[in-house]
Amino acid sequence: MKAYVNGKIRNVAVLGHGSCGKTSLVEAMAYVSGMTTRMGTIADANTISDYDKEETKRGFSISTSLIPIEWQDTKINILDTPGYPGFVGEVEEAVSAADAAVIVVSGKNGVEVGTKKAWNLCEKYNLPRIFYVSDMDIDDVSYRQVVEDLTELYGKKIAPFHLPIRENEKFVGYVNVISMTGNRWDDKGNVSECPIPDYSMENLNSYRDTLMEAVAETSEEFLDRFFAGEEFSDTEIRSALKVNIDDCSIAPVTMGSSILGQGAYTLLDDIEKYFPSPNMRTVAGLNIKTNEVFQADYDFSKAKSAYVFKSIVDPFIGKYSLIKVNSGVLKTDDLMYNTRTESEFKVGKLYVLCGNKPLEVPELQAGDIGALAKLPDTLTGDSLATKATPVVYGKAEISEPYHYMRYEAKNKGDEDKISQSLQKLAQEDVTLKIVNDAANRQSLIYGIGDIHLDVTVSKLLDRYKTEIVLSEPRVAYKETILKNSDVEAKHKKQSGGHGQYGHVKMTFEPSGDTETPYIFEQRVVGGSVPKNYFPAVEKALQDCVLAGPLAGYPVVGVKAVLYDGSYHPVDSSEMAFKVAATQAFKDGFMKANPVLLEPILSMKVLVPEAYTGDVMGDLNKRRGRVLGMNPQNDGTTEIVAEVPQSEIFTYTMDLRSMTGGNGSFSYEFARYEQAPHDVQEKEVERRKSEEE
Repeated sequence: MKAYVNGKIRNVAVLGHGSCGKTSLVEAMAYVSGMTTRMGTIADANTISDYDKEETKRGFSISTSLIPIEWQDTKINILDTPGYPGFVGEVEEAVSAADAAVIVVSGKNGVEVGTKKAWNLCEKYNLPRIFYVSDMDIDDVSYRQVVEDLTELYGKKIAPFHLPIRENEKFVGYVNVISMTGNRWDDKGNVSECPIPDYSMENLNSYRDTLMEAVAETSEEFLDRFFAGEEFSDTEIRSALKVNIDDCSIAPVTMGSSILGQGAYTLLDDIEKYFPSPNMRTVAGLNIKTNEVFQADYDFSKAKSAYVFKSIVDPFIGKYSLIKVNSGVLKTDDLMYNTRTESEFKVGKLYVLCGNKPLEVPELQAGDIGALAKLPDTLTGDSLATKATPVVYGKAEISEPYHYMRYEAKNKGDEDKISQSLQKLAQEDVTLKIVNDAANRQSLIYGIGDIHLDVTVSKLLDRYKTEIVLSEPRVAYKETILKNSDVEAKHKKQSGGHGQYGHVKMTFEPSGDTETPYIFEQRVVGGSVPKNYFPAVEKALQDCVLAGPLAGYPVVGVKAVLYDGSYHPVDSSEMAFKVAATQAFKDGFMKANPVLLEPILSMKVLVPEAYTGDVMGDLNKRRGRVLGMNPQNDGTTEIVAEVPQSEIFTYTMDLRSMTGGNGSFSYEFARYEQAPHDVQEKEVERRKSEEE
């Protein structure tokens, strides 16, 4: 594939709800452009985008794929993204590298949750966008209804470019709202002009008026001509619409049937005509040598710099760092500098990826998207520049994973291999986190949802031949005491030769500081316990607080005082006093009204206003305390609450079910609180049965 200058490049993310037809559309675009000789299908598991075994097995996209399509004299870098919420990190990575977006809406299913989320992402990144209504070959699909639903959500920004033409319940053509012409496909997919059906005229005039209003608002001159009743030429309309689309004041709606390859040609044309090239966008970083802003703006004449927006770590196709060149022209053998690792490296071959196939290119111009193979110590989010001009770019905002499970090796001895394999998966998937919870002796894996973790388990087995078992994680409870106790413990043993003798009298009480495991004081008078045995008593406390006598959880907030005891001049030893102090701790702790402390989370739940009652009721059932509600500008409400961690294990799936996928949440640790008696009893009983 040849190199393209930035004015001839379009970087387009294809977004939408799961199974709305994104991958099928990309397949149709590749076919229409001549990139492929036949269209693959999801059912046949032979599409360019969905090449991973998990994708072909499950029938939906899991990772973002890059498909570079050459159209006319323009290169369109298509970023085909997953639609299922568990893989939102892939979508966010793609959007961070895109300059525009096509939002696919299933004509059959209409506007869905994923449609709205795609719109919100475009708003966040200020991306020009076009809606593409798929499934138009299905006879009961209502294009008009989709347009009405979009207009209800986004108002005058929605501007239909097309209207469907149907004959005998079949989708046979479309009306172009801009040129006011009818177009019909023949059996070979070629388009010829045809009369506009009478039934289309009412909607056509309505859509045309919407477009003309948008055109008129681009300048004072156009506005005057509009009110004077003058007509605009096609050239004027298209020029004005390009401005409207670029500043996100309108979002065109087009349509087609990806299965039949209809509509892909006009969509590619619209992408080339209306979407901005990278040199019309801006991007800035920080020169860490001068501490000044580096305005890259995809200028090929400036110092070379790039941003790693995605990593692929696959044992079958190798490791690739997907980059967007933000300035300069990247060539083979260039010396580049990773600003995070502060290391320099020589660029090897340059590639553009077409699905899982690397295509070598001589150079990558500013604004282009490509890939570098086997970069050492390079991660998603890294900035690559020259040592003379070390530029750092802001990292893309990626969703935080809040759903987690405990994992264990299915086969003993695989622990090291599993750890290494999970680290590789986490390099590729930034929404995957591996945490070693040493306090509770468990390994945790965090992801976006249950499907996300299920796919991760399958990838481990398929790619790295290692298997893990997921289970409900232990909650990080802690133990403390509420009252005082005074105990005596004696360790005495005689078995020929030297015996063992340690004797302590101790008090235990709440210290008032639950951040500290214990406070140790000694108030021994008269030498009843020699000073050289004090460290042994404290060492016993250090060991005991790691796993409390109540349920085996870490102990906090205990003050222990050694005030008396006795010793034997021959048989006493540090070990004997350590054993005695251990017995004293267990006895004293259990006599001082021991309780479990449970972690409390501060949660923020964002839901559409209609769901606030259900969500608040559900939080109350989870022993949560709702602290407030903050209405947002977009019709959603933020519910602020405090909830015990033990009650939110399945919250990702439960919230999705309650809100039809419209809700999201985040949380952070707030503090520890005493667990209710029934929760404590249940946990103590569970730990006892585990030990047995």
